[in-house]
Amino acid sequence: MSEQKNNWGTSTLALRSGHRRTAEREHGEPIFTTSSFVFESAAHAAECFANETGEVNIYSRFTNPTVACFEERLAALEGAERGVATSSGMAAILAVCMAFLNQGDEVVCSRSVFGSTVGLFNRYMTRFGITTHFVELQDLAAWEAACNDKTRLFFVETPSNPLCELADLPALAELAHSKGLKLVVDNCFCTPALQKPLELGADVVVHSATKYLDGQGRAIGGAVVGREKDMAEVFGVVRTAGPCMSPFNAWVFLKGLETLKLRMDAHSANALQLATWLQKQPGVAAVHYAGLPDHPQHELAKKQMRAFGGVLSFEVAGGRDAAWAVIDSTSMLSITGNLGDAKTTITHPATTTHARLTPEARAAAGITDGLVRIAVGLEDIVDIQADLSKLRLL
Repeated sequence: MSEQKNNWGTSTLALRSGHRRTAEREHGEPIFTTSSFVFESAAHAAECFANETGEVNIYSRFTNPTVACFEERLAALEGAERGVATSSGMAAILAVCMAFLNQGDEVVCSRSVFGSTVGLFNRYMTRFGITTHFVELQDLAAWEAACNDKTRLFFVETPSNPLCELADLPALAELAHSKGLKLVVDNCFCTPALQKPLELGADVVVHSATKYLDGQGRAIGGAVVGREKDMAEVFGVVRTAGPCMSPFNAWVFLKGLETLKLRMDAHSANALQLATWLQKQPGVAAVHYAGLPDHPQHELAKKQMRAFGGVLSFEVAGGRDAAWAVIDSTSMLSITGNLGDAKTTITHPATTTHARLTPEARAAAGITDGLVRIAVGLEDIVDIQADLSKLRLL
């Protein structure tokens, strides 16, 4: 990256970094919808195949200019040396596991992570002799107690899904590094527009690009960013195993990144207004959102995050029936497990995103039957409130 680019701000990086104009002198980023690339001669082909680092276009499973542009742009936004794009957010986490873990290794992971992340560690990594210990997100002593000479990495999602709990990233990074471990952070909820885990001590950041990086629910994708040496290992997994991003999806995510900061500011503003409003509703027992002054980690959130994001959750008395009644009473909000969309989405975590967890695991993670998660979109806040007000439980 040039010296000028190093001095660019977040919004400029999101619009300009990574794009190298072709001979056609295009203004926007082109989509290279080709499976492979041709060579000038047999000798040129041999030379390129002998240096499969991603620097030369060979085959779109692992080298494609549109995908490379997205990788470079996201890495620039996160302050990373390199990025590697994947087919989904879960593929990004899988690639990290395959890159850094061997049979017999162990992982320490927060209990408060996405349900599929728990399933990956508990159901599939165990088949390859990898053990995961789940601990309370905020309990540093528990993280330390779970470590032994087989531990290789910490994995954390912050803010957490769906309770918006925070990890103290500098403290967790210091602990990990004191034991020679990598700290891997899922930055899906905040994106680099609101939080930069690498600056706070993390070694690797993963994303579900499907969420806020796209911002309009159009495509599935993921990414891993970090140091060049580490990303070379992740790239090796993607290059060999093939959980790659399509050029078209990469182009969609590039378009999403162009408005990322604007959208995240707007999501955060709407979410704070909605969380404050929900606290005043008689049927709401609790609201979970780090932007609220009475959130137990509000001061930590102010240190680690530029704003507080668009996801919140709240609890209603009456368990599942009451939560479902709230969800079913809405007509504008989209009932879906996805998040990070311009349109507000609403779901019941206990029976959707975290349904595959055992009741005991859900209870340990604080996911009650009365919990409702909302990913606050960009509609007028009064219309979101009005849609939620149709059931007088609120």
